[in-house]
Amino acid sequence: MIKRILFQGDSITDAQRNRETPNGYGPDMGYGYVALTAGRLLADYVDRDFCCINRGISGNRIVDLYARWKIDALNLNPDLISILIGVNDTWHEIKRKNGVELDRYEQIYRMLLQWTKEELPHVKLVLCEPFCLESEIVNSRWSYEIAQRSEIVQKLAKEFDATFVPLQQALSDAARRAGDNLKILRDGVHPALAGAQIISDQWLKTVEL
Repeated sequence: MIKRILFQGDSITDAQRNRETPNGYGPDMGYGYVALTAGRLLADYVDRDFCCINRGISGNRIVDLYARWKIDALNLNPDLISILIGVNDTWHEIKRKNGVELDRYEQIYRMLLQWTKEELPHVKLVLCEPFCLESEIVNSRWSYEIAQRSEIVQKLAKEFDATFVPLQQALSDAARRAGDNLKILRDGVHPALAGAQIISDQWLKTVEL
């Protein structure tokens, strides 16, 4: 039975979580999709000995996630690991020439998943789709590259028998209905409250516990 769920990723997952009390049931989950998802799970499965952990770190690329994977994932011995990573691999390249190329992103992501399966053979893996919406920051170059990263994540999900959580279409559809991308992703990357709820809804709809 799944009792310990670990959410991993960058600022979208981090969402200003409380570093002092990273494992718990309150505001230490941050203000984003993790808090919304954890709240729903804790309410639905109040009879279970459930623990939701947020170890997202703002600014992380896949290489940063890999570097801290032992202490921030494997050592926690979770039953389920949910990963959302990829937008900074593009953003950091465009902004400061310090991103992670597509082939290297796939290579390191695969290494991380292989390592996880070796150390935690029974862990359930959930891979969330990277996403963006066009804004003053995000242009068509971003959209093209994030779509390619999405294809990589989908391929890895199949390869490692992981659950793939689709996010881009749901966010894009909501932005079209709103008539304003920033109502969903406040800068084209970071979710507004509506965006965080959509991500949480997609996660809960897709992941079986």
